Amino acid sequence: MKNSNGIPQLFLRIALGLGFILPVMDRIGLMGLPGSGKVAWGDWEHFIDYTNTLIPFASRSVANIFGLTATIAEVIIGICLIAGLKIKLAAIGAALITATFAVFMIFASGIGAPFQYPVFVFTGGALLLSTLDNFKWSLDTYINKPN
Repeated sequence: MKNSNGIPQLFLRIALGLGFILPVMDRIGLMGLPGSGKVAWGDWEHFIDYTNTLIPFASRSVANIFGLTATIAEVIIGICLIAGLKIKLAAIGAALITATFAVFMIFASGIGAPFQYPVFVFTGGALLLSTLDNFKWSLDTYINKPN
């Protein structure tokens, strides 16, 4: 029996990728206004307020640096996963950033906090994706295709 992961890995890449891109769109105001009920933050200021709750030991300017660093990483990871570029590296990055987020959530808000969102599902999915060897419908496959 042939074990093909073509569609499942593509679905996982897109789901994880959008799971990084959509929150970034929220924090820069592209998903709705703050307080509209359709967004978690709605703008950068509210996102940094939340970031500062996760790292209460840090000043607001440090929280802004953490938030910006995470946002840049999430954009890169999201695009790479969706496009299928450097998938293994992007998947490991996704696992690391979500696991780190979960740890900060636990210390700031309690053990239940990361379970209210699919943080560990993202981490597990990313780790699983990082173990695969073939990524159908990806730039990696196209780039590494023998002539």
